[in-house]
Amino acid sequence: MCSCEGPRRGWGRCAPSPVLLLSLLLAAAPLGLRGEETRQVSLEVIPDPTGPPENLLHIRAVGSNSTLHYVWSSLGPPAVVLVATNTPHSALSVNWSRLLSPEPAGGLVVLPENSVRFSSALVFTRLFEFDSTNTSEEAAEPPGKPYPPYCLAEWSWNNVTDSLDPATLSATFRGHPIHDPTGAFANGSLAFRVQAFSRSGRPAQPPRLLHTADTCQLEVALVGAVPRGNRSLFRLEVATLGQGPDCPSMREQHSIDDEYAPAVFQLDQLLWGSLPSGFMQWRPVAFSQKQGGRESSLPCQVSPLYPTLAYLPQSPIVRAFFGSQNNFCAFNLTFGTSAGPGYWDQHYLSWSMLLGVGFPPMDALSPLVLGIMAVALGAPGLVLLAGGLFLLLGPKRYSEYQPIN
Repeated sequence: MCSCEGPRRGWGRCAPSPVLLLSLLLAAAPLGLRGEETRQVSLEVIPDPTGPPENLLHIRAVGSNSTLHYVWSSLGPPAVVLVATNTPHSALSVNWSRLLSPEPAGGLVVLPENSVRFSSALVFTRLFEFDSTNTSEEAAEPPGKPYPPYCLAEWSWNNVTDSLDPATLSATFRGHPIHDPTGAFANGSLAFRVQAFSRSGRPAQPPRLLHTADTCQLEVALVGAVPRGNRSLFRLEVATLGQGPDCPSMREQHSIDDEYAPAVFQLDQLLWGSLPSGFMQWRPVAFSQKQGGRESSLPCQVSPLYPTLAYLPQSPIVRAFFGSQNNFCAFNLTFGTSAGPGYWDQHYLSWSMLLGVGFPPMDALSPLVLGIMAVALGAPGLVLLAGGLFLLLGPKRYSEYQPIN
C-alpha cells in the first residue's frame, strides 16, 4: 500500500558546485562509460509466460564496447532501472515468479554481473495538486491549498505493447487512478512516453533537449483530467537511489543561448556519485499546450533532495535488481505559478527530461547566436580596419605652402 502522508519540503535549490570538464571525462573513462556516437537500439516488452500481460519494457542500446539497459515498468509506481555495462554482449534476465513475489530480490539481473559498471533507478511516486487561487507569492510553500495526493502505485496502466513504436524507438505508459471518487480522470490520463535514440540530435518540439546515443528521453504529460481547484498547480515527486549514504547532487548550468527553448537559459542536472557516471537532465520549463511554445511555457521549480522515509511506495523492479537497499532520496518538481498560464488553460501539462550515462550532453552556442556575435563583434573591427587602410593607402594631400630659403 502507498501512504500519502509525507514530509512537506520548502522551495529552494542546492547550491551549484562547479566541476571541471576534464575531471568529468576522466571520471567516466575508468568506468567504461565513454560516449558512443551511435548505438544499435532495440525495444521489447518482456511478457510473463504464466500470467496476464505485464508492463515491463526493456530498451537495449549496444555500442562498440558497452551496453545500456533501461528497464521501465508500471508494476507498482512507474519506475526505471538504468544499467550500464562494459561489454556489447550483456543481457537482461527476468525471473517472473520471483519478480512478482513479496520478496522480488534477484528477479531482475543483467548478465554477466561482473560487467555492470553503473546502475541506479528512478521511481515516480506521487502526483500532488494545489489550488493556487488565493496564493500571491510564487515561492509560497505549499503553493496553494493542498488536495489529497494521487499515489501512482495505486493506478491502472495500459498495456504498453499497444503503444510500442519501433520506428521512433518509443512507447507510452498511460494510466489513471484505480479509485477516483471525484471522477477527475474519467476522461483524463497521466502518460509517461519513453523514447530511445541511436544517435545525437534534437526533437522538433520544445524544449528540444540535446540527446545522444547514451541517453533516453521521458516525456510526462497530464491530459484531460478535471482539476479539483480553479487554478490548480501540479507537483511530481521523484525518488532515486543514492550511490552511497549521501543523496545525488543537483546542479545548474546557465547559457546566453535560448534558441532551442525560448526564454530559458538554464539546464538542471541530477548527478549520481561525486563525479557523474549517470545523470538526469532537464530544462526548468513545462508547457500547457501540446504544441509547446513560449506563450504556453510554465516554470518548473525543483526542491532540494531529501532522504525519504517509510512512506515511499515500493517498486518491484527496483527491489528485484537492488534487493533491500533503501538509501532513497526524493525531490519534487512543481509546474507553473498562480500567475499563469497554467494547466487550467487547456487541461494539458507536459514536461521532458533525459536519462543517461557518462558526461551529460552540453549545448554549444547555436549557429544563429554565433552569427549574431560575429556581426556584433566583427562589424566595429571591420570599420576600424577599413578606416586604417584608407588612411594608409588612400590618396595623399600635399600642402601648397612654399618653404622660404
